[in-house]
Amino acid sequence: MSRLPRIACMDRTPQARLTEGSAHGIIGYQLALATVVASQVFDEQVGGPEDLRRVEYTILALVRHNPDVTARLLARALAVTPPNIAVWLDRLEARALIRRTRSAADGRVQHIRVTPSGSALVDRATLALHEGEQRALDTLSPAERAMLIELLHKMALARRRDTAA
Repeated sequence: MSRLPRIACMDRTPQARLTEGSAHGIIGYQLALATVVASQVFDEQVGGPEDLRRVEYTILALVRHNPDVTARLLARALAVTPPNIAVWLDRLEARALIRRTRSAADGRVQHIRVTPSGSALVDRATLALHEGEQRALDTLSPAERAMLIELLHKMALARRRDTAA
């Protein structure tokens, strides 16, 4: 079995300083560790202060930038079942953050839009997340941050290829 090259002190867990071994080169493993940081930023900046869950923010942001989107498309985008997205939409509608209207062309279809309060919440949350991530990831240059976002987006695009097959 061949050994992967290791960079001194770069293959240790951030907090406990445990050696990662072969897991160091696994993208999913590194994403899981990075998710800890992203989740902490979200919880501190948005989750507690705005009483918002990550999935709720994601739905609001997608609806904000895709007015009249359908629940079916949201479910597909988030890789959840239609009944699950319906539960989240019910919660957001109960908080008056979204509004659903029936399609004139097909009464079975509902179009979703953010309300003015939902739009304001997305704006506040997005600003807080940008600021929180900037502080949390201050070791990254602006170019590295842009590169990381682009690479993660390219990785997410692999799902499109897999589901199209």
